[in-house]
Amino acid sequence: MEDLQFYFEMGWQHIMALVALDHLLFILVLTAIYRLNNWKQVLVLVTAFTIGHSLTLALSVYELIRVNSRLVEFLIPCTIIATAFFNAVQSLDSGKKLRLNYFLALFFGLIHGLGFANAIRFMLASDQHIGWALFGFNLGLEAGQIVVVTGILMVCYIVVDKAAIAQKWWVRILSSVSAMMAIWMAIQRWPW
Repeated sequence: MEDLQFYFEMGWQHIMALVALDHLLFILVLTAIYRLNNWKQVLVLVTAFTIGHSLTLALSVYELIRVNSRLVEFLIPCTIIATAFFNAVQSLDSGKKLRLNYFLALFFGLIHGLGFANAIRFMLASDQHIGWALFGFNLGLEAGQIVVVTGILMVCYIVVDKAAIAQKWWVRILSSVSAMMAIWMAIQRWPW
């Protein structure tokens, strides 16, 4: 049970720590197009991201896949840039296009999972049950993401619904700022 709590806290810190800025930016840009009344959709979206993250994390920890960590660290800000671009070109009224976000969350979750795989692999003791460690980590990650998303949706409610700022401007500002920060990260992490 102590291992479960330890890995829960590690998953929580993976999203809540300032060193997780790339993860926070991705969650921000992923949820920027949603409003408070879309909380169920956002919960499914964040869970899709966690599933993708969990899958490659598990495959990597079990050493079934191995990807150059420099390439993965470069690709993570690229997922933020791509999602921000998608936000800029899609119509907020189109349910079909918004459903594509679930696929993006799952697919980009695969990339983000590879980013943390090396760190967690080294933390696992050989006598620990990897399944419990991954379960605890993913529970902590999901709980942290729900807290972050709740905060984003609450701020959106204040800005869009109460202050009456057009949602398209909210989305454009969040996406633009996130994309600029991600471009800087990508330049710093250039793998070649």
